[in-house]
Amino acid sequence: MQEKMKKINRGMAPRMGITMSVILSFVGNLTSGHFTMRGFITSFIISAMISIIIGFVVPVGRVSGDVSHSLGLVRGTLPARLLESLIANTIYTPIMTFVMVYMAYATAMKQSGGMAGLNFGQMFLHSLIICFIVGYALCFILQPLYLKMLCKKYDVPYPPEVAMAAQEAEETEENQAGGENNE
Repeated sequence: MQEKMKKINRGMAPRMGITMSVILSFVGNLTSGHFTMRGFITSFIISAMISIIIGFVVPVGRVSGDVSHSLGLVRGTLPARLLESLIANTIYTPIMTFVMVYMAYATAMKQSGGMAGLNFGQMFLHSLIICFIVGYALCFILQPLYLKMLCKKYDVPYPPEVAMAAQEAEETEENQAGGENNE
């Protein structure tokens, strides 16, 4: 079961990363007021690489699950999903937004010869607020959908916490039965 859960976690990272990259790149380019296909594709490729790296380096599912558990929340319930979406969004969105805004800022300053009169802080804050709201909604909606798809793919009951609890109970019973046989 643990191996299947690792596969599910490894499958979540690219799915969430690529989906968030597509939508946040689109939103970022639209809110800039200067949407270009080249700008969208460039920001998508860079943010997809960043988000996939984040997904493989930071075990987002484990981190958000541990925080939920430490607060006494049951995974899969609305309060736990709200918190886990916030955690995932907090890990991904600020980094992706910073890089995308920096690219846009650097490009605008280069094209204008430094005369664009842009304030990086204002650009970043404005974009971060919008992308954080959109990213939170994406995490809240897509995490359970992707999790359900991956559970089905790897033949794990949904929600996987139910399967994990059943396995732990079974192992506990086996350990207790083994302890009784040894006495």
